[in-house]
Amino acid sequence: MLDYNALATEYAQHRQIHPLVLQRLLATPGLDAKSHILEVGCGTGNYIRTIAQALGCACWGIDPSEQMLAQAKGCGGAISYEVGRAESLNTPSGFFDLVFSVDVIHHVTRRADYFNSAWRALKPGGQISTVTDSEWIIRNRQPLSEFFPATVDAELRRYPSISMLRVEMAGAGFTQHCEETVELTYALTDCAAYRAKAYSALHLISQQEFDNGIAHMERDLQHSPIACASRYALLWGCRLSLRRLHAR
Repeated sequence: MLDYNALATEYAQHRQIHPLVLQRLLATPGLDAKSHILEVGCGTGNYIRTIAQALGCACWGIDPSEQMLAQAKGCGGAISYEVGRAESLNTPSGFFDLVFSVDVIHHVTRRADYFNSAWRALKPGGQISTVTDSEWIIRNRQPLSEFFPATVDAELRRYPSISMLRVEMAGAGFTQHCEETVELTYALTDCAAYRAKAYSALHLISQQEFDNGIAHMERDLQHSPIACASRYALLWGCRLSLRRLHAR
């Protein structure tokens, strides 16, 4: 199991917001300055901090790593951060308008408990967004899967499929499931984040496979930037309204 306390500094330095994911989260229907928003597995707080600044609403972030939260708190912002796990959200019932996670669901060991806990925490009509990687995205990561091909099988073993997530969300009572994929293309000019293993997949392969990939990247970067595409799948669900809930 990866020690995210040990990775906190690298995450704070190298991991950045995906602007299209942020755009979609901010576009969640009904969000305004009176909303309550929770990020599960907030890490160093990039997303929840930016959402709080954009909307001016009350925001919370939980993460099991104390060092990740220390990095988040060090960046300021009126966010309520707590040590906690997705499977047992210690939050009031019917309180949040949006519960979301970004690149976290594959770390959740009891996903049914998480979805049930999130359903309880949401207001009737509240939304859940699970931002993750589909099998296609994992196989076509640019540049990760190209330069470190051993990460593909390692990641497919730990990421739940989109179809499985749909079943688990439905089992918790979520409806109106919809999926969308966002893609951002850019040019990589420096492999410092990869060299620092700021992506957890790089901790799942052998040192030789890692060294080969870094050497390949550095050779290619001597000639030109590396074309990259950062993609995420967003899976949405809605908690039933009280009226529809009673009608079940």
